[in-house]
Amino acid sequence: MAGGTLPVWDNGPLQEWAAHPQGAAAAAPPLLTLGPLGADAPPRALPPLAGDPVRPAAGLRVLDLTRVIAGPVATRTLALLGADVLRIDAPQLPESQDAHSDTGFGKRSALLDLGSPAGRADFEALLARADVVVTGYRPGALDRFGLTPEELAARRPGLVVARLSAWGEDGPWGGRRGFDSLVQVATGIAAVEAEAGSASEDSKESRGGAKRSGTPGALPAQALDHGTGYLMAAAVLRALTEQSRTGGSTLATFSLARTARWLTHGLAGHDGPLTTGTETPGDALYDPADHLRETDSPAGRLRHALPPVSFAGAPATWTTPPGLCGTDAPVWREGP
Repeated sequence: MAGGTLPVWDNGPLQEWAAHPQGAAAAAPPLLTLGPLGADAPPRALPPLAGDPVRPAAGLRVLDLTRVIAGPVATRTLALLGADVLRIDAPQLPESQDAHSDTGFGKRSALLDLGSPAGRADFEALLARADVVVTGYRPGALDRFGLTPEELAARRPGLVVARLSAWGEDGPWGGRRGFDSLVQVATGIAAVEAEAGSASEDSKESRGGAKRSGTPGALPAQALDHGTGYLMAAAVLRALTEQSRTGGSTLATFSLARTARWLTHGLAGHDGPLTTGTETPGDALYDPADHLRETDSPAGRLRHALPPVSFAGAPATWTTPPGLCGTDAPVWREGP
């Protein structure tokens, strides 16, 4: 990827992960799953498309129970498209303002203690009018608050629940925490991303990738986080469309480990590793300035990337900059 080329995946580290019980568990399901959740619910009409630019998610309400990058990228995308996104964090576990200044565009951010009666009452009032709930905590971490997908759908029929984890929900690591960089290491990406000729590259007699005693490489961006985030946003929109036609509640599941497998195998067009790529025309002339903008915000002036979402009439950027994390009231904007 660096220098405008596709990576050359060495089979060694990837095969090691494929042979690991968690690697096998991550390879079994599809890249993402979309399935019915709980009892039937009547179709819920989507708001009509209107305005310029077109914001197809306008009028939808999204509860954002995610952290750091992948989940917040998904909800930031839904906010770009017009959804009323309310990020919820626990007072004892606030998000980094730097992270929120990147992923908080178009959203509002509130603090709720779900362990307190008042905080729980506020959450239930929000849930009663929500269309989507997106979660990104370790599997099982929210269950004690009655926030399993089944319980959420029982209290709000017709809900779309999108659930993200690091490793997937099956296998020996299914209940573990994790984040992009750890998944890159475990799945072999960090090994095969070691620069050719570097001290961390394997010698001919070894199996490929980084030396076990050396320094692993990394993708030039948190590609698992960002890729999974955009997949989540697309799946939520698809689920909402289907709900408007056939009714019901929907559960969509994702994991960084599944996205890693897709990146290392699925992009080749078959179930095998990617081969070397070639430099694409225009790479040498690439200017990132065309994709950057400066925006004033409560946290100061921000230099940020413009959204990658593009379609006829699409918004060029978000309606609001990110605010200060946790400073908004836990209420929806005005509307029905």
